Amino acid sequence: MDLTNNRKSRVKRIVAMALAAVALVSCSVSYKFNGASIDYSKTKTIQIADFPIRSSYVWAPMGSIFNNELKDIFANNTRLIQVRNNGDLKIEGEITQYSQRNKAVTAEGTSAQAELSMTVNVRFTNNANHNEDFERQFTATTSFETTQSFTAVQEELVTQMIEDITDQIFNATVANW
Repeated sequence: MDLTNNRKSRVKRIVAMALAAVALVSCSVSYKFNGASIDYSKTKTIQIADFPIRSSYVWAPMGSIFNNELKDIFANNTRLIQVRNNGDLKIEGEITQYSQRNKAVTAEGTSAQAELSMTVNVRFTNNANHNEDFERQFTATTSFETTQSFTAVQEELVTQMIEDITDQIFNATVANW
């Protein structure tokens, strides 16, 4: 009698564990953290204008690097179709400031560290919900040791600032952070 109860108990445990395993596998929840919170039933397209450089200090490749990175972040992180006109979302603006300044000075009075900064003015229009429209400036800064040649590090520094600014723009427009 004990042997039969033991078998029944063991079979019940095995069946219970099998059911639990099936339940876990069949009831999995999937999350996608790409940062975007877009209602694709209402918003299908985005219009991203090229941002001209309106800064008095200019590094020529900066404009095309910025424009490509801005379009790429939306292409890689959303299902929005990029259009030239009449987008459900519209992003336009200009690069308004690009500057370099001394940040730290040595005991001898020479520059030890410099800071590079970039500011972009953005106008965002959400044609599905105009309450989300805005015009705002986004800024990024980065520092470098003046023992390095500025021309040798400029592309890397500008690329870092552009990535920072385009992330800020993405978060402000479609991530609702």
